[in-house]
Amino acid sequence: MVSNLPHIFIIEDEEINRAIIEEYFDDMPENYVVETAVDGEDAWGKLQAEPEKFDVILLDRMMPGIDGLEVLKRIKEHPVLTHLPVILQTALAAKSDIAEGMKNGAYYYLTKPFDVEVLYSVVRTAVRDRMEYRRMTEELTEQFLTMSCLNSGSFTFKTVVEAKKLAVLLANACNDTKKAVMGLTELLVNAVEHGNLGITYEEKSVLNHDGKLFEEIERRYEMDEYKGRVVNVEFNKDGALIEIIITDQGDGFEWQPYLTMSPERASDNHGRGIAMASLMSFDELEYRGCGNSVKATIKIN
Repeated sequence: MVSNLPHIFIIEDEEINRAIIEEYFDDMPENYVVETAVDGEDAWGKLQAEPEKFDVILLDRMMPGIDGLEVLKRIKEHPVLTHLPVILQTALAAKSDIAEGMKNGAYYYLTKPFDVEVLYSVVRTAVRDRMEYRRMTEELTEQFLTMSCLNSGSFTFKTVVEAKKLAVLLANACNDTKKAVMGLTELLVNAVEHGNLGITYEEKSVLNHDGKLFEEIERRYEMDEYKGRVVNVEFNKDGALIEIIITDQGDGFEWQPYLTMSPERASDNHGRGIAMASLMSFDELEYRGCGNSVKATIKIN
């Protein structure tokens, strides 16, 4: 029987390390199905055989034969596996090593020996993002034929739930719906959380860790300072380009550091979404003014 629980794939060549990591997952309050691979070749065989099976990969970087970076590159080049969150774990802690791992598509980077609570926080975030991505991609096919006819439109929304529904709707107007939905979700949700509701990077880190982000979002919806704010979205398909402009009513933010993967934020439980969206979902991403407006461009094949 296939389990509906999230599937975690641990790729680690050291038997003792595998056992320790499995024990960490046994001690987590959440229930996951955990599977292991003893090296890169074993892992790649299992991934190719069942590319839809896993939800999060915990990948050792330094392994004999096919090392972690090579496995990561193959995952990111695979049409099904490419959106799978990969947590790269290694003893290589230099900024250049971390930057290399994130440049090749690692969603998170943990250095050994890693803090168990950091591992738990990162895994929870990765699982949550993966489950949300699976749910949204299931909705895509229902609207594609209708939304592919959309050439222009204006949209207004207020909540995170509305942001995710609009991301699915607009993704269906794009060529590669699964590629577009991830980036659109990131930008639209950011416009609510960090834009209109003013949740800072540091605040979200703590809220994610404590499992109280949703509670805080609901609380701020009702505050006089935030409850009247909306996000405006302009969609335009013209010739070979799709342009989507998203504007919130917040105070903006220092967006420049978040356009690239940062070694300093590699083990944080969030903060790489904009960079991932820029790399994987859009051909161009341009923030404007104080950062409360962003234009995403997609080339039409």
